[in-house]
Amino acid sequence: MHASFTRERRGSRARLPQTAPPLELRTVRFTNCRVLRGHALTPAELWVRGGTIVDPQALFWQGSTADQLVDCGGCIVAPGYIDVQINGGFGADFSTPDGICDALSTVAAGLLRHGVTAFLPTVISSSGAAYRAILPHLVPRAGSCRGAAVLGVHLEGPFISRAKPGCHPLEHLREPREAGSLRRACGEHLAHVKMVTLAPELRGSEVLVAELRAHRVIAAAGHSEATIAQLEAAQAAGVSMCTHLFNAMPPFRPEAPGLIGTLGSSARPAAYFGLIADGIHVHPASLKIAARARPDGVVLVTDAMAAMGLPPGRFCLGGVDVQVLETGEAYRVGTNTLAGATIPLDECVRRYKAYTGSSAVHALEAAALHPAQVLNIHDRKGALNVGSDADFIFLDDQLNVLRTYIGGELVWDLGADGAGEAGAGEAAPM
Repeated sequence: MHASFTRERRGSRARLPQTAPPLELRTVRFTNCRVLRGHALTPAELWVRGGTIVDPQALFWQGSTADQLVDCGGCIVAPGYIDVQINGGFGADFSTPDGICDALSTVAAGLLRHGVTAFLPTVISSSGAAYRAILPHLVPRAGSCRGAAVLGVHLEGPFISRAKPGCHPLEHLREPREAGSLRRACGEHLAHVKMVTLAPELRGSEVLVAELRAHRVIAAAGHSEATIAQLEAAQAAGVSMCTHLFNAMPPFRPEAPGLIGTLGSSARPAAYFGLIADGIHVHPASLKIAARARPDGVVLVTDAMAAMGLPPGRFCLGGVDVQVLETGEAYRVGTNTLAGATIPLDECVRRYKAYTGSSAVHALEAAALHPAQVLNIHDRKGALNVGSDADFIFLDDQLNVLRTYIGGELVWDLGADGAGEAGAGEAAPM
């Protein structure tokens, strides 16, 4: 059963002011909900003013009250999800130059129904010409009724192992070798890059990691044959993430654990690790092992491609043709190589919880708090603390998304008219 909650109430019914204040000064009180805060679901209220979560006690002493009241009907209120690895969706592909602006808008809008309030559009290894055509258009922007926030770009490659390319075209793979390699490979439009996946064992990778760290870009290890010693050295140098653990890396061997050894590594700081919890890329038993070994390191990602949200068929990932089967498996045409995933992040959360037996709190934090920690934005996103951005979602006990809010404004509603579009007057203004 979905939770039952009332529409936002305004005016005399809730004994609120008759004239609504400007949007940036309006105070909204969300009541009758279980708020994810402090690693627990607690009966509480959430107060929002000017797009930020505020302290109701401070408002009380200032003589302020709520201008708008929302009865949440006992549902869960959790931080909005953050997807740090998504190649596209809803027919759009971030690694294809043609129509890249429309692709960004299409995916940003489509993600709202899945509880995603922010994401990193991800570009696979590409030609220099493609990077120069794509990157200028993948510009960060705030979330709104038009779509989830764009936090920056994730470059998955081109500095990855030729032995573990996945579906990345071999002709576009490179070694960093020397300073300035990223700019030479991708062009001048790097200001909005937030994460780069690389293979730590490649020659020159230590120089690249140092450059990324100097520019506050997250370095992630992935598509790699690195040994555990090479990974730990890379972590000490600044690598803080492992891209889609278990995928595009050698299988675990007791005497040579490789990147999967991060689950048992004593290196500090420990790297976070992405997991694709679709039951296809990673077996449920492997998900359970990862969840039990290092629950605080799990970052749920979709690795979604253009096929997400669409029926099975043939799609494009950059210049790679991909066939999606009825089972949801996506393979590079003519091979048995998995090529991205097809399920959205809210489904990953539900499957992860079911496969691992984890609590709802842990599953939700793996899709919100942990990715925010990876990106070093957990002071603003990924949590519902005083001072955090008011980006949150309503969920039922099965973790189905009922509503999505950005900046305290309703941007998607399962129960609204229009098959889930936000109702008139309830979404943030354009």
